[in-house]
Amino acid sequence: MGNRIKGKVKKKSIKAAKHSGMGSKRKLSRMGKNQGKNLSGLDATFIGRSKVLRKLQISLKDFRRLCILKGVYPREPRGRAPSNRKGQTYYHRKDMMAIAHEPVLHKFREFASFMKHVRKAAGRNEKDEAKRMHATEAPTYTLHHLVRERYPRFDDALNDLDDALTLVFLFAALPCEKDIRSKVVNKAKSLAGSWAAYCATTSSITKSFVSVKGVYVEAYINQSTLRWIVPHSFTQTMPDEVDYKVMLTFFEFHETLLSFVLFKLYNQLGLRYPLPITDVGGEGTGNTSTVIATNLNAMKSAMSGTTSSVIDSINKRERSTKKDNDDKDDNVQNKEQQHTSKKARKLMSTVGAALTNIKEDDDNNGEDEDDENVEVAGPLKAALESMEDENLREVSGLVLDEEATKRKRLFAGFTFFLSREIPRGYIELVCLSYGGRVGWESSDSSITASDPSITHHIVDRPKVPKDLLSKFANKREFIQPQWILDCANFMFLLPVSRYSIGAELPPHLSPWVDDEEEGYKPAYAEEIERLKNGDPLVEDDDEDDEVDKKNVSDDDDDDDVDEVVVEEKAKKAEIESAKESEAMAKVMMSRKATRLYNRMQHGIAQKQSNVDELRKRRREIEEQKKDTLKKSKK
Repeated sequence: MGNRIKGKVKKKSIKAAKHSGMGSKRKLSRMGKNQGKNLSGLDATFIGRSKVLRKLQISLKDFRRLCILKGVYPREPRGRAPSNRKGQTYYHRKDMMAIAHEPVLHKFREFASFMKHVRKAAGRNEKDEAKRMHATEAPTYTLHHLVRERYPRFDDALNDLDDALTLVFLFAALPCEKDIRSKVVNKAKSLAGSWAAYCATTSSITKSFVSVKGVYVEAYINQSTLRWIVPHSFTQTMPDEVDYKVMLTFFEFHETLLSFVLFKLYNQLGLRYPLPITDVGGEGTGNTSTVIATNLNAMKSAMSGTTSSVIDSINKRERSTKKDNDDKDDNVQNKEQQHTSKKARKLMSTVGAALTNIKEDDDNNGEDEDDENVEVAGPLKAALESMEDENLREVSGLVLDEEATKRKRLFAGFTFFLSREIPRGYIELVCLSYGGRVGWESSDSSITASDPSITHHIVDRPKVPKDLLSKFANKREFIQPQWILDCANFMFLLPVSRYSIGAELPPHLSPWVDDEEEGYKPAYAEEIERLKNGDPLVEDDDEDDEVDKKNVSDDDDDDDVDEVVVEEKAKKAEIESAKESEAMAKVMMSRKATRLYNRMQHGIAQKQSNVDELRKRRREIEEQKKDTLKKSKK
């Protein structure tokens, strides 16, 4: 035992801590548990980008691609970051764990090792071997599992399709320069054409608006509202500040996502996607109109082919099941079915003619003579209209909802011919979606310029060409393209006189602005509302007003002045009483409530000032128009 004496406490070492006499429980309660590294604080939930690159052993370029494809974005830690870590980019540790087990990451590593072999072959001056290896032995990967992982349900993918559509239509309008290859542009054109063909067939386009950035288009599909931008069909400039490789990575994912969505939507129509289309190239760079037309033609032929194939299969099944029955009964039934189907076809073909022939007499003079005709014509017209609605709803086997049938009936019976300066892409899409037929100046158009069925000729020039005016002056309407968009937005056929060639166009109002919420309604919106309600348009007769002013006597002027003064005094009294009641209510409020109330009043006042400014501009414009009218009359 050495020098130790029994019964005495062993002396503590000089190096021992002062609190070493505590027990383990007391130590834990006083000092706390010693946390391991990366188990508390900022490092427990977040990790820096440089540390991630060291762990995953990939380059920054591949890491960015993985984050875009996986849907992982940098995070900002809550609270203050340490002073030595300010400016760093942080990611969540769970996101990095998901990336570490991603199959695409292994493909990136395989591709990196593969490129080493290609570079070695090129360094040995074996260029043909390097080309062969790059073309045949390069590792490939798909993003199907990432789409299913990020969007488990079809509705989720459909609701998140706005950015994908905008990017696809953008790439369809870009030239093949820098990092953008023709393969990518053609793929974007085919996707944009397939999407536009579906929207036109199902009448899904609800709103559209032309702006400086492009044409905003909105569609309603499967109870989801989608909005995207179609670029203007101009020569696009390619700025050097944009990183096109990042854009191509986004396009790589959005291409797969849109293909999934189109496959599902076409499958709902009973069609196979992609459609068998051979020609993908457009007329010019950035023009998807030809692709839309080819997709529409292929879609129509596919839908007619599917309906006929379904009918054939049904007939075959019926024949095989009825072989055991008597042949006579089968023949009789088939004859009856053919006879009834012929009658139904004849009836449906004459629905439009019957609707035009029936006229409802609103005059009260001939009530006694035509009582029987009125009793028959009313129910007959209602029945024929219902049959026509069913005909519109069933477009080659496709059943449309009520709103889609209303849109389909807006331009039903109209044939539009687009002049060569008109951008065909979005104009054609809106016309077809609202039930019209479209032709253009090209050899691939089914409608020529001299077609007698053309009702509206769309021209965007200061004057109509003389040869067109001499031929079709009284046979068709020559209008500007804004008429189509305004009619589609307001769901009403507007007067053509405001949109004639050379006329000053009315304001192109945005369909997404809520006038009631803004507190101001433009003059043209009020005019359209009066047209919808059937009210007569109010015209300002300046000459009549001047005559009325001259005929008013002095006594009437004095009476009017007295009435105005009384009304102003009453208004001032009301305003003062309202202010007093407001001040009394403020006194009873708490400090927090008064702050909130002051903020609300500040927002209301700012909104009212904007409305007053708009009304002031409107008055100035109207006064300028009146002055110009007076000068022109003189």
